[in-house]
Amino acid sequence: MNDDPVRKRPSGLGRGLSALLGEAGPEEPIGGGVRTPGVQTIAIAAIRPHPGQPRRRFDEGALDELAKSIGVRGVIQPIVVRPHEGGFQIVAGERRWRAAQRAQLHEIPAIVRDFTEAETLEVALVENIQREDLNAIEEAEAYHRLTVDYGHSQEELAKLVHKSRSHVANLIRLLDLPASVREAVADGRLSMGHARALITASDPVALAEKVMAEGLSVRETERLARAAKPTSARAGKMEYKGSNADVEALERQLGDLLGLNVQIRHGPGGGSVTLNYSTLEQLDMICQRLTGEAI
Repeated sequence: MNDDPVRKRPSGLGRGLSALLGEAGPEEPIGGGVRTPGVQTIAIAAIRPHPGQPRRRFDEGALDELAKSIGVRGVIQPIVVRPHEGGFQIVAGERRWRAAQRAQLHEIPAIVRDFTEAETLEVALVENIQREDLNAIEEAEAYHRLTVDYGHSQEELAKLVHKSRSHVANLIRLLDLPASVREAVADGRLSMGHARALITASDPVALAEKVMAEGLSVRETERLARAAKPTSARAGKMEYKGSNADVEALERQLGDLLGLNVQIRHGPGGGSVTLNYSTLEQLDMICQRLTGEAI
């Protein structure tokens, strides 16, 4: 019912995920219990999702659209699985697996790897981040789990996902927000920029409700959060790099978008924007964003 499976792994996942996966060999169908490391055709019924997958939310409309596409063209890109309890467990590609089920396919191309629990979470995190599939809370929870359960440092995580250490640290801080505010960030009612501003608010729940009710911008949210603080608590913040509050807000918003440290120098005659990177992968990501290429 489905098209012939893909013969080789596409290169669109990025260097970070490729390094974790290694190079996939030619397709070798499963038979007689033999599990080879290349791209294989596996029965969909033999595959189960991972309960700790970073991505928790799947848009039903987008799944239906993908299912229609898969029904016509088949699964273009293999999912990644690992042997588990007599079958297979998804490491990366749960959305494709769900859509293939909706398209009533019986088999799906997959890359099989013997990953540990920590490696499974690493690969799932990298793939979802490179596809920009995670909301800020899902990404923060994945970072937190890797640091707490598997002993990764924030610096190690930053290198793994090609982001700045401050980006990782700022995301993890979002988990300190009250549950109702985290839920609003997770379902898109509040942006990551809003969430970062709310962390500093004396009453983040009340301010979050005001932001959503009135449709306030990130800059307006930051001003309200600062205004609610005692004067002594705000005195040092106003001296930030000699910048005004709007420039500071723009730096944070661009930093959140790119996962890098961003500096803006603005004056009467113009200014400059500096993007700070520490690896060639981060530089490559900047170039891809600027040129509009797929990451």
